[in-house]
Amino acid sequence: MGAEPTAGASRSVVVDAPDEDRLLTVRDLDAGYGDLQILADVDLDVLEDEYVVVVGPNGAGKSTVMKSVFGLTTQMGGSVRFADSDITGLAPEEIIHEGIGYVPQSDNVFSSLTVRENLEMGAYILDELPEDALSAVFERFPVLEERQGQRAGTMSGGQQQMLAMGRALMLDPDLLLLDEPSAGLAPDLVDEMFARIDDVVAAGTAVLMVEQNAKEALSRCDRGYVLANGENRYADTGDRLLSDPQVRQEFLGG
Repeated sequence: MGAEPTAGASRSVVVDAPDEDRLLTVRDLDAGYGDLQILADVDLDVLEDEYVVVVGPNGAGKSTVMKSVFGLTTQMGGSVRFADSDITGLAPEEIIHEGIGYVPQSDNVFSSLTVRENLEMGAYILDELPEDALSAVFERFPVLEERQGQRAGTMSGGQQQMLAMGRALMLDPDLLLLDEPSAGLAPDLVDEMFARIDDVVAAGTAVLMVEQNAKEALSRCDRGYVLANGENRYADTGDRLLSDPQVRQEFLGG
């Protein structure tokens, strides 16, 4: 696993917190796709109202962690608990009912549908559209209200990402999973996207995010995990990970 840890970031990956404060608890997770194992003994926690980021090099297994929480991989061992429920092995449609929303990195909007129709699809499991949730999404993302009659496929990349987040928030989830939300965005839109995520957390929704823009993500989050080769490497507050010389050299470009 490399050199011994420095006095900065910690290798400890299990958070010491009361059970009632835990929202997501991943323990000893082995997962992959079919017979291909990507993750080995991964531990991860998200507490109530917490902003947690997973970073690491390409191929580290970051997105596989996210997909495993949402039931999109082959889980070969370990457990995933959400609040008081064991959701290990549940299908995505069951996990949505538990209070988890998921925004994939790509193909995350219905291009031929309008903005409003996309948002309505976010509440498809309900008997009727929650107007208060729709109003909350429009308040958080004003551009969506302005363009609610526009087809999603004609929007910019940043606007589509906001739409995907808005759709996931229509059910007012306790935890929002974001897979590379800044991927493909123009540099001037990245700051705006991160600001919108900050707003989501400030409003009381916990966020677990995979992000290639590691320095920016760690500067904003409560806590971060560094993955390498499908395994936990470091876990600590975002600030401590950013300031640790070994983490910076190995994973953040110095």
